[in-house]
Amino acid sequence: MDSEVGWNLDNSYSRLPEVFFGEATPAKAVSPRVILLNEDLAVLLGLQVEMLSQEVLSGNELPEGATPIAQAYAGHQFGYFTMLGDGRAILLGEQLTPSWNRVDIGLKGSGPTAFSRGGDGLAALGPMLREYIISEAMYALGIPTSRSLSVTLTGNDVIRETILSGAVLIRTASSYLRVGTFQYAAARQEPEDLKKLADYAIERHYPEILSEDNRYERFLGKVIERQAALIAKWQLVGFIHGVMNTDNMTISGETIDYGPCAFMDVYDPATVFSSIDKYGRYKYGNQPGIASWNLARLAETLLPLLDDSQETAIQIAEKQLANFGLNFEREWLNGMRAKLGLLDEQSGDEALGKELLILMKEAKADFTNTFRALSDECVEQPKWFSEDAFCEWKKKWEARREQQTATNEESYEVMRLSNPSVIPRNHRVEEAIEAAEHGDFGVLYELNRVLESPYAYSAEQAPYTAPTNSSLPYRTYCGT
Repeated sequence: MDSEVGWNLDNSYSRLPEVFFGEATPAKAVSPRVILLNEDLAVLLGLQVEMLSQEVLSGNELPEGATPIAQAYAGHQFGYFTMLGDGRAILLGEQLTPSWNRVDIGLKGSGPTAFSRGGDGLAALGPMLREYIISEAMYALGIPTSRSLSVTLTGNDVIRETILSGAVLIRTASSYLRVGTFQYAAARQEPEDLKKLADYAIERHYPEILSEDNRYERFLGKVIERQAALIAKWQLVGFIHGVMNTDNMTISGETIDYGPCAFMDVYDPATVFSSIDKYGRYKYGNQPGIASWNLARLAETLLPLLDDSQETAIQIAEKQLANFGLNFEREWLNGMRAKLGLLDEQSGDEALGKELLILMKEAKADFTNTFRALSDECVEQPKWFSEDAFCEWKKKWEARREQQTATNEESYEVMRLSNPSVIPRNHRVEEAIEAAEHGDFGVLYELNRVLESPYAYSAEQAPYTAPTNSSLPYRTYCGT
């Protein structure tokens, strides 16, 4: 039966030394009910949608070939180092897709593991819906991310401040190897285990460098490149992760962990959404710097592999780390050019983009809608576009566009493909979650449908483009 469903699981991570994981058993769901199933993702995974049972999607039954484990890792959480591990996530295995991609697939909210640290390992419906909504929206936006296959009500109560409905999320990623996984290996001071982990990560994500003599230096450089590109993409759509701890930074360059995350409405680099980020460590404007700091922690773990001489190893690491800023600035500037419809390169482009951001901050302008209005003159133009400062900027922008060989229509087309018309607005996400918690899933389904095509600029998207009318600061929570 499982072969008919399409499960094709391997367990290469489980072949690493046993210190990197612990065996795990999903908790039983009393009365499972699937409320979200990502049919498009299921097809990509090679699964037969109509044959996926709620028993498997809830964790009550394991698909053939599954070896459920919880991964061990460490992390700097708000700057403080801690030994951690998956406290409420269970990796079932790696699905080998019809295109022979290897994809981690596992349960979240499926009960305690060896790393739960006294927690119940369960998840409430709200946080699992949030991860589904935001991760799939990020995928549609073209940002590297984990993805969500399903959300299933378990029928179990979850006790937080109140009693909440329990739910299980099935999520996927090219892997959940993290900076924190390497910190865990380094903290144990077993050089051979560290080397095995590094070779595994290289073979899995950067096989083109596996045979190179300096593969560990190249590995560090590759991770730095991918993370620089990822953070630039975050910045360009106004996304704020909220918990950029080292255990939430992947080796693959994908976004993971959608707890206290959100998209900005009003542009302000000081924006913070996470209820636990009291000092703004992970505010929007700090994200590039924090990513660089996290990558320095990765480099520290790799020093024994970079060279036998620690002094030389540090020099190698510093050389690679210096590239983060250059890579980020290049990726951000290329992305900003696209958002402004600039199809060639000129020296003043960075200043032009940053001048607009300054004006947006002064005007308390909506981040997404500003670029949406620039991309489509048919949509309602913000009132602040009539102010003298913006009019002066617009003259410079239009003069810059006239200097390129691309036509106006070609320029606008690039802009519309680079500036989303809709994002998962915070009040819309909360509206969908609240309705679902009261048994109405229609609001959730409609929101997900609209977010599937963020660059469509369609009339039906208009109601989803309005920012909140609340003056209260928005706060998000980790859900544990």
